[in-house]
Amino acid sequence: MTQPSAATAREQALDQLARAAYSLSAADARLRGRATRTPGALSLTHARALRVLAETGPLSINQLAAGTETTGAATTQLVNGLVAAGYVTRERRPDDKRSTLVALTDAGRARHRERQDGLLQALHTALAHHDDEALGTTTDVLRRLVAIYDQL
Repeated sequence: MTQPSAATAREQALDQLARAAYSLSAADARLRGRATRTPGALSLTHARALRVLAETGPLSINQLAAGTETTGAATTQLVNGLVAAGYVTRERRPDDKRSTLVALTDAGRARHRERQDGLLQALHTALAHHDDEALGTTTDVLRRLVAIYDQL
């Protein structure tokens, strides 16, 4: 039996990584679908918006779009859903009556904490057998995948 060459093994490993990345993207799409059908469910984009607002305080739509890495139009739709769920409010800016600030409500802050706690617990449980170095490497790989996807 012949051993695969190092180049072939590398190509197979990269192919497996690409397949896993596609699976992650598909899981995100399923989560977005659940978020539109299930009361209280949050997509990753919704969760990112709540997290950004919890970390920074009230933001304009453009600032929130930058923080969530989405477009202004997509963020407007996102905020509409979060307002309807009672997680955020729109407030007129005191210094500019033409624009609004998006701010977390108490319910939004509580939902963010609940989601963040659940995510951290799930990561801890699922990845308990990986050491800190492996988690750091995984983080690096995911960030590099983001850069690759942005180039495609």
